[in-house]
Amino acid sequence: MFIKDGIVYGTENLSETKRVTDVKVLPDRILLITFNNLEQRVFDATVLKGVVFEPLENEEVFRNIIIEHGVITWQNGEIDCAPEYMYEHSYAYVPEQIA
Repeated sequence: MFIKDGIVYGTENLSETKRVTDVKVLPDRILLITFNNLEQRVFDATVLKGVVFEPLENEEVFRNIIIEHGVITWQNGEIDCAPEYMYEHSYAYVPEQIA
């Protein structure tokens, strides 16, 4: 883990760091995420538990998603999730799986 420009990274060096480059919001709190290695993965955001993530149950809040410094955030950066976590808790995107 290291800190650069005020951001805490979960890997040992920047070249190994997962960063989000694109995200598409799908129904039922599912995200199609593109990472900096060009891999697309499907993340089920219902796994995000705890008081901090409760606002995401509101569809309007959930859809108002922003990528900041490679991290998915909501509510002006008040809610975020580490890209490494999203990568590890997602599965490879297979185009036939999503309509």
